[in-house]
Amino acid sequence: MLTVHTLVNDFTHLFFPHNCAGCGSDIIHHDSILCIRCLHELPVTNFHHFEGNPVEKHFWGRLPIIAAMAHCHFTKDSLVQQLLHQLKYKGNKNIGLFFGRLMGNALLESERFKDIQVLVPLPLYASREKKRGYNQATVICNGIAESMKIPVINNAVLRLSATETQTNKNRIERWQNMNGRFQINKASSISGKHILLVDDVITTGATLEACGHELLKAGDIRLSIATLAIASS
Repeated sequence: MLTVHTLVNDFTHLFFPHNCAGCGSDIIHHDSILCIRCLHELPVTNFHHFEGNPVEKHFWGRLPIIAAMAHCHFTKDSLVQQLLHQLKYKGNKNIGLFFGRLMGNALLESERFKDIQVLVPLPLYASREKKRGYNQATVICNGIAESMKIPVINNAVLRLSATETQTNKNRIERWQNMNGRFQINKASSISGKHILLVDDVITTGATLEACGHELLKAGDIRLSIATLAIASS
């Protein structure tokens, strides 16, 4: 039996088509950005369940963290790469919110992340954020906040300058490229708390490492890290 709600949704879809951000299919629930097939194909890591997972190994001996995770695997020419491109360069903030909610729900399943008190997005340099119109890490944080019901602290740390692309640099060169690029800003808002530092993709972890060391200067900080994806080595 057709309900009024179903009829309204069908009418709305007729005049305002809603397509899957992955494959373009119009067979999609009105509250989702991905169809069932694309949702099923997401390469979810489940790292939030496992201590010593590949994200945490990036920071062994480099940065004292409580826990770390990435929600999906990132590979070239993949669904995840396509979605991240839309988030970062095509203004599709709904993708960041959607994945943030998924990440928040996953984090709530893990005892190691349940006592997170504040979310801190990895900052963009001011001119780059102005050009893009938003920081994709902040958008992801806003989605996580919806699920976990905890605040997002923007500008807890500042990015002092733009950096060269990290794509063709090795681990040491990436660290040198990021060294001194961040500065603590709102220490009182994060001091004494368990912080979740959030970004879109982790490769070597050099950028998150540099930002994390600066956050620790706020004092009495417990630091964890979450990213939407982890790039294949």
